[in-house]
Amino acid sequence: MKRIGLTLLAGVMVLVLQAQTGQKITLEDIFAYSTFRSETVTGLRSMNDGEHYSTLEGRTKIVKNSYKTGEVTDVLFDITKIDRAPISSFLDYEFSEDETKILLTTDVKPIYRHSYTAQYYVWNSVTEELSALSENGAQQLATFSPDGDRVAFVRDNNLFIKNLKFGSESQVTWDGKKNEIINGAPDWVYEEEFGFNKAFWWSPDSKFLSFIRFDETAVPEYSMTMYAGEKPVIEENKLYPGKETFKYPKAGETNSTVSVKSYELYSKLTIDVQIGDKTDIYIPRLNWTPDSKDLVVMRMNRRQNVLDILYANPFTGETRPIYTEKNERYISEDFLDAFTYLADGRFVVKSERNGWSHLYMYDRLGFEQGQITKGEFDVTDFYGYDPSQKVFYYQAAAQSPLRREVYFISEDGKKQGKISTLEGTNRADFSKNFNYYVNYYSSSQSPSLITLHDKKNNLIRVLQDNTLLKNKMQKFSLPKKEFFTFKTSEGFELNGYMIKPVEFDQSRKYPVLITQYSGPNSQSVSDSWRGIGWNEYLAQEGFLVVSVDPRGTAARGEDFRKATYLQLGKYESDDMVETAKYLGSLPFVDAGNIAIFGWSYGGFMTLLSMEKGGELFKAGVAVAPVTNWRFYDTIYTERFMRTPRENPEGYDDNSPLTHAADIEGRLLIIHGSADDNVHVQNTYEFTEKLVQAGVQFDMAIYTNRNHSIRGGNTTMHLYTRMTNFLKEQLQ
Repeated sequence: MKRIGLTLLAGVMVLVLQAQTGQKITLEDIFAYSTFRSETVTGLRSMNDGEHYSTLEGRTKIVKNSYKTGEVTDVLFDITKIDRAPISSFLDYEFSEDETKILLTTDVKPIYRHSYTAQYYVWNSVTEELSALSENGAQQLATFSPDGDRVAFVRDNNLFIKNLKFGSESQVTWDGKKNEIINGAPDWVYEEEFGFNKAFWWSPDSKFLSFIRFDETAVPEYSMTMYAGEKPVIEENKLYPGKETFKYPKAGETNSTVSVKSYELYSKLTIDVQIGDKTDIYIPRLNWTPDSKDLVVMRMNRRQNVLDILYANPFTGETRPIYTEKNERYISEDFLDAFTYLADGRFVVKSERNGWSHLYMYDRLGFEQGQITKGEFDVTDFYGYDPSQKVFYYQAAAQSPLRREVYFISEDGKKQGKISTLEGTNRADFSKNFNYYVNYYSSSQSPSLITLHDKKNNLIRVLQDNTLLKNKMQKFSLPKKEFFTFKTSEGFELNGYMIKPVEFDQSRKYPVLITQYSGPNSQSVSDSWRGIGWNEYLAQEGFLVVSVDPRGTAARGEDFRKATYLQLGKYESDDMVETAKYLGSLPFVDAGNIAIFGWSYGGFMTLLSMEKGGELFKAGVAVAPVTNWRFYDTIYTERFMRTPRENPEGYDDNSPLTHAADIEGRLLIIHGSADDNVHVQNTYEFTEKLVQAGVQFDMAIYTNRNHSIRGGNTTMHLYTRMTNFLKEQLQ
């Protein structure tokens, strides 16, 4: 056991990012050629017997692998072997419960961040038939019923069910209409901020389909001007630009009115589930008890600090409260997916009630049975419960906020321990019977290492060690990456890393780029593989690249994580100013040549830090920044700030719009004109403030690009522009 761990560790530590004699990194290596792409294991699914898992190979076949040996034992599906197949490849797959059918996802067309339309195909391994799910237009969210006889999906804001036995397609809802009614899929703000794209749930016995209906009629609209553009070209906009209009509730504005429905397949009747008289609420998830007797409704107040679990009778819609989670500030969205039923009807929640994120057990009726995990650390993921061993598995940042380990603890708490062996970031994927697990490991020194283990922690096989990438990296001159901490003038210890230039010379003074995100519960500084990217390229070009996680970031307990409540930007920007001061005191830093960079929340932080820091920041690059939280959506903004009516000072005192005239360094501000998330309005309003204050700046707008600013040559152009700007300003 020990010997295996030491051998693995030695293999990982062979790769150390240090100055070498070799090739130089180019921007093309990073953004055009994917030279440093890290490989993974695609489409891994544990199969029903718990002794095998499936993987997706080359987007053409699904293979069956043995957990015990790690070897391929069968090919479950191969599109190249299908005579006159209507498709040549597929992007994803899902098994029916009995694993005799496979749902294949093809022709994906993105809608927003998590949502997309697709063409789905069903492979029946018994009849060896491949057929289109529907011939009536693209679908969304296709999902097998638990008995495998049906598939539910969304099209044009309505719910449909395909009966696979008879090939018939029935429509469950009829009132769906763009920008008015959505059935079975979330609206824009739910998708973006509650992190899900499917709003329907099959009952375990396949007799009911529950779903959320969104009435967004009263939600204010936002319109984006769309031009002809390139890659893709929008032909109809070549002479007169078009408009993309969608419902977007900004902070304090009207949300969708949501209702919960229960559809019984036998009677084809849809009933309303009683969720209370208040309409200004959220329903962030539904669920079912394992015995199918109750539909589970999560109901959250608009302030997002009270969440009720309701049990609903799926025949009548009557509900009764079972459990309530409360928080003085807000309930983390992590609660939603961590809420897990065990086979016997008990459930596990992840709560911050004692100042740290921990697991708690409840019986079926909502009575607490005890706290599962304890200690001054955050549980960051819950993997499940092994009933045969009466053991819970979870991920935690118990040794350091920078790292993640995988742990187990017995139900009685008498047995507990760590099953991951390598220092860095670990996550696990367990077989259905918990006899095996796949560990995904990386560190700042090592790209992804994926290994297969049995429940006694014995290594069975290395599934991916990224040897090819490691060998490539040996050919390049790669800079150092080092972690550090420092204490601010207020006494807060902050974690950071710095990437030192190749052939770093302690006696020289280097220009600095501070790169950060800084958003609530985020983490930029972690002992995990972040790839070889722009940061390493800049270090190669002579910059000292530094990142620091300010107050408000993850894995350091609730008080640190929620320190920014009601005043987003205040303490984070204070900490960025402190970071610049600290760096300026180091003997190898050119204190007169410090810049700051950030995207989205990081762009907001760039602007606010430059305003507060004055001459500390010679330059800054803000990409897609929020410039006043009044412009951003309800769920995210109000979670941390409440509404503008409740907290006007919190919105305006820490708004870059309020302090635009205070920027002294040179600013490059960048936005995509079709950003549906952080609207380009933020940049236009801010730059107008700069103009009227007489502050000179540089600006780039990318036509028809969304929040990620990608497409065609866009990424190369963007990073070339930012690189040139930093070189001009700091060297």
